[in-house]
Amino acid sequence: MIINAEARLAEMGIEFPEAPEAIGDYVPVVRYGNMIVTSGQLPMRDGKMTASGKVGLDVTVEEAAEAARLAALNCLTQIRTCVESLDEIAQIVRVEGFVNSADGFHSQAQVMNGASKFLAEVFGEAGRHTRIAVGVNELPLNAAVEVVVWALVEEPAQF
Repeated sequence: MIINAEARLAEMGIEFPEAPEAIGDYVPVVRYGNMIVTSGQLPMRDGKMTASGKVGLDVTVEEAAEAARLAALNCLTQIRTCVESLDEIAQIVRVEGFVNSADGFHSQAQVMNGASKFLAEVFGEAGRHTRIAVGVNELPLNAAVEVVVWALVEEPAQF
């Protein structure tokens, strides 16, 4: 299956940022066989957090959804360090989303739709995935959201 994810990103006017470095004692992405899993990615651009604070208090749902989209792009940037091209991705399998939530905030799913819709735009049907959207009390660096992506790489041709 050919997805043309790289061409879709170019059509969308999206350039890959530098892959964010780990902010702790872990690796930002791991490939094991045909599965690639990212560590949690924050909504960072050029080394700066784009959305900080509690969603529902300091950050609107719309701003947080845009932050989730950027965090998903950062996940793709990490995945791209493991493959020659995102066109090798056969399926986005799972997205895990964590939302730095104010007390009483219950719209985590709407926030994570920012990441989910972005991945579907890039990969089409292969971008549709399983997902969790969890409200948390705090996130690293006071980020509004954190996103993890699991991706399946196209199996090599069998001869």
